[in-house]
Amino acid sequence: MIAETPEAQASGSPRPLRIIALANQKGGVGKTTTAINLGTALAAIGEHVLIVDLDPQGNASTGLGIDRRQRRLSTYDVLAGEAALAEAVQVTAVPRLSLIPSTMDLLGLEMAMASAPDRAQRLRRALEPLDLGDVPDDQRFTYVLIDCPPSLNLLTLNALAAAHAVLVPLQCEFFALEGLSQLLRTVEQVKSALNPRLAIQGVVLTMFDPRNNLSAQVVADVREFMGDKVYETMIPRNVRVSEAPSHGKPVLLYDLKCAGSQAYLRLASEVIQREGRLPAAA
Repeated sequence: MIAETPEAQASGSPRPLRIIALANQKGGVGKTTTAINLGTALAAIGEHVLIVDLDPQGNASTGLGIDRRQRRLSTYDVLAGEAALAEAVQVTAVPRLSLIPSTMDLLGLEMAMASAPDRAQRLRRALEPLDLGDVPDDQRFTYVLIDCPPSLNLLTLNALAAAHAVLVPLQCEFFALEGLSQLLRTVEQVKSALNPRLAIQGVVLTMFDPRNNLSAQVVADVREFMGDKVYETMIPRNVRVSEAPSHGKPVLLYDLKCAGSQAYLRLASEVIQREGRLPAAA
């Protein structure tokens, strides 16, 4: 169990809801790992967090200990209009962290909604009650983190249309900038066509290995390309981070003192600092 931090104890009136999509069309970049552990770290410092699992693989759900047999309602039911968002929310073992789980049914969602005129706005409309405060007290979240699939499909489009901002996990590898450029173009298209409020919250470099010359070069290239949009915090390549999902736990519950856990706590603080610099109702 994570002890409540001084920030959590001192938090007063709740923050306005912020919706952040974690997106990268490349797989294996640490996107789901970041969703789970950033959500846990935000909860540990006093935020009330909801993770929306939009990946049909459901790894965020599994990594938070929600067995497939427990997923009575899922993001498919919410997007298909078969359940209200509040009905699909499940509590997790982490205080102040809830989840809407995913199932493989999401694979068929694009075909099921192909002719629906509002197909790209389903998630935004489902999240509106949270923004308006029209929910039970235990669902008055301050952060919604949307774990997107590793592709720029209708599910990711729904996430970008619903979000205030995008957080981009980026692995320290050779083709990192190529994938980032494509995602940035998509963000600009969504911003102009569907969601004018959408912005890049930041880019977090993952799987950083200081012993690897390529990692250092990627860090330098990404910082030159994106400037202060790149978080100071980098997530190291860490075996405890890799082991935690197999135990159905965020790494902060699995091993709070490991380098990966400490990095995610720093990232959560940095996210909140950036949010604090934004104009009200951004």
